[in-house]
Amino acid sequence: MTHADATQSHEESSGAAGALEPSPSLAERLDHLFKTDPRGPFTNDRVADALQEAGGPTASGTYLWQLRTGRRGNPTKNHLEALAKFFGVPVAYFFDDSIAEQVNTQLETLNRLKEAGVQSVALRAIGLSRESLDPVLALLDQVRRLEGLPPEPEQHQS
Repeated sequence: MTHADATQSHEESSGAAGALEPSPSLAERLDHLFKTDPRGPFTNDRVADALQEAGGPTASGTYLWQLRTGRRGNPTKNHLEALAKFFGVPVAYFFDDSIAEQVNTQLETLNRLKEAGVQSVALRAIGLSRESLDPVLALLDQVRRLEGLPPEPEQHQS
């Protein structure tokens, strides 16, 4: 088999039918956090200021924009750690596909809660014992029945 044949064979075997989707880049993942964090969306300057206020490394809004758009790569370890801390994600989010998927699922859930107006109810339930949660859930079930809704909301699949 010639080199040209091997190249053609490789290209055919990695065609659209069997090709793996490329992992999102660091820039795409960072941009996703900016756009989907339930506290945001954030501007580059706002995050740069927050990093500095938290005692993190100095970063300008322009630098963050460059990272988000892929015009600049290879950020320092300190910048990645500060960005991860600001967004509440593990540093591995930027490199590990399975962790990124878990975090993105959590962000999607939080955004659904925010959109549905139930975020404040969920946040108030944090820290309650199971014994305290049971009557709260029973009350919610009763209110759903009064409004003609099923006992549990339908789960939306994305």
